[in-house]
Amino acid sequence: MAAPWTFLPPGRTAASATAQPFLSRPCPMSAEEERGRRGVTRARADEDAASARRAARLDERELIARARNGEESAFRALYDANVERIFRVAFRMTGHEDEARDCTQEAFIRAFRRLEQFRGDAAFSTWLHRVAVSVTLNHLRKRKRQRGREVDLEDARGLSAPRRRGEPELRERLHRAIDGLSEIYRTVFLMHDLEGFTHEEIADALDVAVGTSKARLSRARARLRDVLGDAVKEYA
Repeated sequence: MAAPWTFLPPGRTAASATAQPFLSRPCPMSAEEERGRRGVTRARADEDAASARRAARLDERELIARARNGEESAFRALYDANVERIFRVAFRMTGHEDEARDCTQEAFIRAFRRLEQFRGDAAFSTWLHRVAVSVTLNHLRKRKRQRGREVDLEDARGLSAPRRRGEPELRERLHRAIDGLSEIYRTVFLMHDLEGFTHEEIADALDVAVGTSKARLSRARARLRDVLGDAVKEYA
């Protein structure tokens, strides 16, 4: 293999250079130069990843616009890009493949019917994930009723509401208070205190950290205490 360049000793010319060429070797980098090179490499990788995310968001927005216009291929593309992740969420929450498939299908049907409600503040996959969690929670509640194991909200673990004959409106107050929670707090509260999911399972299903799940549950309970006051006992 020919050398990329030839080093000529003093007094030699290119025309007279018939000896083996000398290959000049680069000097080794200093530790500081090596750190700088690695920093540049990481920065370029971050820029490439950010560019890829921006391109994906642009492609996603185009697909959503086309889907809103009724283009079937756009619906199919959005479905294909997200179906595996949504199925995994539903399966983690239900523990049954057939039920997970039903919930996945229902989540996409609901999302596509409500596509006009998607504002684009977050990625479509994030919005669809929330729809899937809501659909699956509704399925789990229906499954409990069908199996005769419905759990009253007052009996939710960590929330103890006294049953007072003199307060027939208590249950309605409790329902309204829970409905009044923001979605991120209500979802964790229902999954943990009503459905019995562990924080690890919730974190896995919602794609958040375990600490985030615990923090959201704590805030949800605190807000319910603020709203209901003496109607509920202090959480353990």
